[in-house]
Parts: sequence; C-alpha cells; structure tokens
Amino acid sequence: MKLAIISHTEHYKTQKGELVGWGATVNEINHLLEVFDEIYHVAMLQDVLAPPSALPYRSNRIHFVPIPNVGGKRVVDKLNIIFKAPKTIHIVSKVLRQVDVFQLRTPTGIGVYLIPYLICFVKKPGWYKYAGNWNQKGAPFGYAIQRWLLKKQSRKVTINGFWDNQPKHHLSFENPCLTDEDLIAGEKIRAQKNFNGRLSFCFVGRLEREKGVERIIKAFMNLSNDELMQVGTVHLVGSGREEPYFKGLAQSSKVDFCFHGALPKQEVNNIYQQSHVFLLPTKASEGFPKVIAEAMNFGCIPIVSELSSIGHYIKGGVHGYLLNPVSNKTLVNALKKLLALPETEYQSLVNGAEPLVRLFTFTYYSQRIVTEVLKD
Repeated sequence: MKLAIISHTEHYKTQKGELVGWGATVNEINHLLEVFDEIYHVAMLQDVLAPPSALPYRSNRIHFVPIPNVGGKRVVDKLNIIFKAPKTIHIVSKVLRQVDVFQLRTPTGIGVYLIPYLICFVKKPGWYKYAGNWNQKGAPFGYAIQRWLLKKQSRKVTINGFWDNQPKHHLSFENPCLTDEDLIAGEKIRAQKNFNGRLSFCFVGRLEREKGVERIIKAFMNLSNDELMQVGTVHLVGSGREEPYFKGLAQSSKVDFCFHGALPKQEVNNIYQQSHVFLLPTKASEGFPKVIAEAMNFGCIPIVSELSSIGHYIKGGVHGYLLNPVSNKTLVNALKKLLALPETEYQSLVNGAEPLVRLFTFTYYSQRIVTEVLKD
C-alpha cells in the first residue's frame, strides 16, 4: 500500500547535499514504513541551514516531493499562500494518482484550500491529522476554518485529546515519539534516578515567552535561598529570537541556567536522563507536546500547563503538577511544593509514567493506524 503525506514540514539540504527534514515528523514517517510499502511526502524545502534536530529519511521507499515554500506572519506571506495554490494543487493531484491513501497534516496555511479540494474533488481514501489544540478558543481564522471544515466532512480525523460530543470519525490519537528501545532505556533510567540531592530541571522547545521560558527564569528568582539550595542546573534546550534576552535575564539569577541551543534527539535524551523535572509552563496553542512524554519516559516529573489535551493525560498528584491558570505565581507554587516533597514521593510520581508513556510509542501508533484509521 502506498501513502501520500501532505504537510508543511520544513525540509533542508545539508552542506553535503543530503536531504533532511524536521526531526519529529521525519522520525514518525520513517516508522510508518511498518505499515506502508511506499510513502510520498509532499512538503516544503527551505533554503536555509538545517537545524541539528533535522533528520534524514532512512529508506529509499520514502520519496520527498517539494511544493512551493509558503507561510509567514506578514500579509504578503498570507497572500503568497493563495497565489501559489494552483501549483501546489497540481503537484498534490499528481502524487495522489500514484498512491492508495493520503494523510493531510493540519492545521497549516495550505490546509485552507487543500481541505476543500480533497473534500470536493478527491474520492481516494484518506484521513486528516489535526495536531493543534482541537478545542482552542479564539483560534486564528485559518485554524478555525480548517477545524470547522474537518468537523463537517466525513473522512476520519485524528485529534489530540478526548472531547464532549466528539463524532465517531474523530479519533483521539497520541502523537508518537518513543521507540521500543527508548522504552527499555527509559525503564532503566527511571529505576536508577536518584532524587537525594540537588534537582536538575529542563525545558525543551522554542525559546520564546509564549512557551514559558521567561516564566521559568523568573520563577526560580522567586524561590527562597533554602529552596535554591535544592536546585541544580536548569537546562534550556532550543533556540529562538528572544534567546539573548533570556540569557541576560538569567545572569541576574543565582541559578545555573544552561542554554544548549537546538540539539539532535540523542543529546536531548541525554538532558532528560540528567534531569529530574520537566518544565513547560506554556500559553502557546498546543495539542499534546511530544516532549512531555519523552521527558517522562526518562524519569522527569512534569510541571506543565493544563491546556488543550495535556490535562487529559497528565494527572496532578499522579504524574506531576498541572498549572491552571498559567502564571508566574502558579509555577512558583508548583516548584515550592515539589521541592518540599520527601524522596519517596518523587519516586511515586516517576513510577506513574509507566502506563502513560507506552501510549506514545511508534509501535502502538502503527497498530492503531491499521486497526482504526485504515479500517473501513
């Protein structure tokens, strides 16, 4: 069976001319070869330096098909999405003639016209993956219209979380991020993790205020001297335009903030293994960030925002702490509570991760694609 995936996933060429793509998506597609004989990925090629997190496809059974590179926040960027629509539709239609089934990954700028095109003009089987916040209030117009269209059409849609009055063809699906090898390694790390001493913390994501980086730095600045004696290194993994501001802010703190920049997956896993607590006090529109499951697999207790479907999986007092509302005050309070726990309580929270992380494996995801998505 041949699959076409249509997405806005960024691809790049390395200095050696090797094609690589956004790591999380490429990793998922590599594992979909367990289900499909061939995969055509219709996506965008960026003319910029590839980030360290980008990965190559691991098989020649995956074919990359470039479409016009569009998107951005300026008005001219939005208009360019429409201007390039005919060429994009032509490429998509050509690929669809070569495959048996398709997946459109949304929300995305091109989804505004590709969803209607697929509904009205394509009879081939397929499904939609909505990776954002399915229940987002005040969503951008483009996201809102895509969500409305997906609710009105009849093909299956995989979404994050479990919602009231959810139609049967809207399937609650976990975003995969863990290999079977990750599970085995994570089980060993969780059993060995020692909370008797200073605790290390980590954040993984875009370095921007909306994701909560400023909130993290300021929260540690509001801890008492006794509490700070229990804090080791705070690892910040990722990059962003506001990074110089965050580094300047961190310099006025007594805490050891370590800015790592963007890292490849294995080095991110090493940070998780060194850390005791994962921080994501985000206000950004999230589905269920994969980094939460990745961190928990390697023994990190989550302190995360109760947004979108995050609270559908992370239970306060069972896995870690949920922030609602998301503010400097609630983050400080969560840190204080965590730092006051006896060591046995830390281990209890870590042990709660076992059944949860198994839901985010590529193996489980592939099984559900076969039994629930491709099933008539």
